[in-house]
Amino acid sequence: MPKLKTHKGAQKRFSISGTGKILRSRGPKSHLRRNKSKTMKRLLASKAPLFKGDKKRIRRLIPNGV
Repeated sequence: MPKLKTHKGAQKRFSISGTGKILRSRGPKSHLRRNKSKTMKRLLASKAPLFKGDKKRIRRLIPNGV
């Protein structure tokens, strides 16, 4: 059986934490940035855990935990 290939688009968008959680990047970071507060910009820079419903699907796209 051939090796499973990593979905490169998913690899760029998601990362896996040390404890094994899948993390996603947050939403509207660049558009109209100067109108956003410092707090909001700092919040958007951090990563957020993935929604439970998407976990299985994304795991399949990133099989090797890149």
